[in-house]
Order: sequence, then structure tokens, then C-alpha cells
Amino acid sequence: MSEIFLIKISGEDKPGIMSHMSRILADYGVRILDLGQAVIHNTLSLGMIIDIPEAQGSAPILKDLLYGANELGVKLKFVPVTEAKHEDWVQAQGRKRYIVTLLSREIGAEQIARVTGVMTDVGLNIDFISRLSGRISLVKPDALPRACVEFSVRGEPSDMLQLRSAFMDITGELGVDISFQEDNVYRRNRRLVAFDMDSTLIQAEVIDELARKAGVVDEVSRITESAMRGELDFKESLRERVALLKGLDASVLEEVAEEVPFTEGAERLVSNLKKLGYKIAILSGGFTYFGQHLKRKLGVDHVYANELEIKDGKLTGKVVGEIVDGKRKAELLEEIALTEDISLQQVVAVGDGANDLPMLGVAGLGIAFHAKPIVREGARQAISTLGLDGILYLLGLRDREAE
Repeated sequence: MSEIFLIKISGEDKPGIMSHMSRILADYGVRILDLGQAVIHNTLSLGMIIDIPEAQGSAPILKDLLYGANELGVKLKFVPVTEAKHEDWVQAQGRKRYIVTLLSREIGAEQIARVTGVMTDVGLNIDFISRLSGRISLVKPDALPRACVEFSVRGEPSDMLQLRSAFMDITGELGVDISFQEDNVYRRNRRLVAFDMDSTLIQAEVIDELARKAGVVDEVSRITESAMRGELDFKESLRERVALLKGLDASVLEEVAEEVPFTEGAERLVSNLKKLGYKIAILSGGFTYFGQHLKRKLGVDHVYANELEIKDGKLTGKVVGEIVDGKRKAELLEEIALTEDISLQQVVAVGDGANDLPMLGVAGLGIAFHAKPIVREGARQAISTLGLDGILYLLGLRDREAE
């Protein structure tokens, strides 16, 4: 009968360790059943499950491995593994896996302790831990730091409601965003990202900026806030606000388009998505003029928004055509996915207002971004601590992989 061992190697990381140790195993015809490695601060932790043929016998192989480790200046331990225990481990690979992602300006021990404690309470076991954000400099700290840690976990939560509720409590108390996604083929193959525009891609509600130019900002802002909280029908609220802009010179549109800043991380996010071949859409309850402006600047593929009626160089106070409300956003998202031959499970939708909830619901990954409470509660994922480029972490990208 063959013998199974877990080999543990630790010490200072240096080139050639894996090559040297695997050569010893190869010379004896040993099978490697599994292996994994992690390096933290130039310290190596390497593990291998090996299967030693009965004809070989373990004594000479383990002796040579110990000798090789001594030559390399690393420590080696070996633990016998029973065939039954190995088979239990093999059967566990069929269990569901999830990705738990922590995002914040800074991630500390308390946040990690609370999150991992919740995972333990509902029966999830951590398989891998990865840092997706860059290394932290204590000499030259970033002005706008990003921190992200990703946990690959295995098992089926005993109480999903308890898990999500506990994560929401931690988010509110400790200022860390927590994403919980099933680790499936769709998560690794997203292809379309649809954005709301106002207060998502750009740092303003454009209609409020136009109202400021028209001298009616207080009236419009009150209606806007109420609509975004879901207290007013969006279509009616839009008509009321646009009516207040009647007589505004159309040249103001260009002024506002140039003045409104991008949201933190928007340009970095979109440039990376384009580099990776994603299709980008803007689905906005705002206005087409500004969506087209962003299309030219960012290379957006699809823009759907509301068309302001202009006559004799002035706004008439009306919109032309069908109003893009929450229901229409979801319909447009489905239409774009169909046109691009993309499954809805491969779609990411991002928004901040109540009228974004329908499209967040139909997308495979719906993200409430710096959103109102009603939107955070209704969306499956939320980012409130970082800029838009925090979405790259939810797609599994590391800082070193991004521009």
C-alpha cells in the first residue's frame, strides 16, 4: 500500500526551493496530489500532499527531503495522512465555494476578526486568503489608500439571512464594505458593465447643476432627493424638475458638462474594463447630452438617457420621447445584453438611486455605489468606502494587474 504525507516547508523565500524539492520527489517517482504556496514579507509557506509508491518506501525519500531542506536553509515537517482522511478531503471539493471580499481605506485586525467570526458561525471554512490591493508604504502613504482582502471559502451557510445581517452590521460599525459572491464561472467571466450616470460616474446630479444656473436649485434639489429615496414616482418627478428649467439657454449644457468632475476611480475603472474587453453602457435617468459627453471622453459603447427638448436655443421645460426610469433601465440592460450576446449573469450594474434597483436586480452582479439606505438594503453588493475602481476588486483584479 502506498503512503500519503503532508509535507510542510517554511523559511526565507528564495529561488529554486520548489525546483530542488520536486526534483527529489521526481527521482523517486513520487506523485504530488496537491500543492500550494504563500509568501508573506519574504517568508515562504509551501505545502504538498505526496503519494509514495509502496515499492519505494518512505524512509529514504523523507531522509533526502530533510537533507535537501537543510541545504536550502528552510524547515521541513511531514505528517502522515490516512487514505480515509485523504478521501474525505477529496470529496469536499464538490461543496459550494464563495468569495468574501473586504474593501476599505484601511483593513485592520478588528474588521478581519469580526468578518471571519461570522463565517465560522455559519459553517464556512476559509481555503485561501489573498490581498488584492498593493503593498502598504509606511514612509510614503497614499493620499487616497485602497485596501482589499479576498477570502475563498467553502461550505454552505447554515443561515444566509444571519450572514448577510451580520455583515451589514459590521459594515455600519467598522466602515468596511463586505461582498459575498458565489464562486462560479460567471464571476470570472463578466463582459458588460452598465452604469448609472449622476452621482455614480460623475460627482453630481446634473439636473441640480442646471437648476443652479437657472436659479431654481433649491426647488429642484428637494424633488431630486425625494425621488432618489424612492418617495416620488421618478417620471413625474423628472417632469416637474425639467419644467423648472424652462427658458435656460442651451449653451449652459456645455458649461455644466465641462465643470462636473468624474467620481473617484471612474476613469481608472473604465480604462481597465476597456483594456480587458468589457462593453460599457450608461443607463441614466439624467440627460443624453451629458451621457454622450462621457461616451466621447471614456469610450462608452451604449448610452441611454432622457432627451431635453430645445427650441430656439433654449430649453422648453420638456423631455422628448420615453422617459428612462427604473423599469426602463432594466429593460434596456436586457436589450443590450441580448444585442451583445451576453448572459445577464455576465452583467455588472452600478447605481446609487432607487430607480437603479430594477437593473441591479437583473444583473448577475448588482452594486449599490455610495447609495441611499434603501438602495444598499435592496442590492446584493455595495461599495461605500472606496471609489468606483473598487469594483475591480469585486471582479477579482489585483492592483498590480490594473493600469
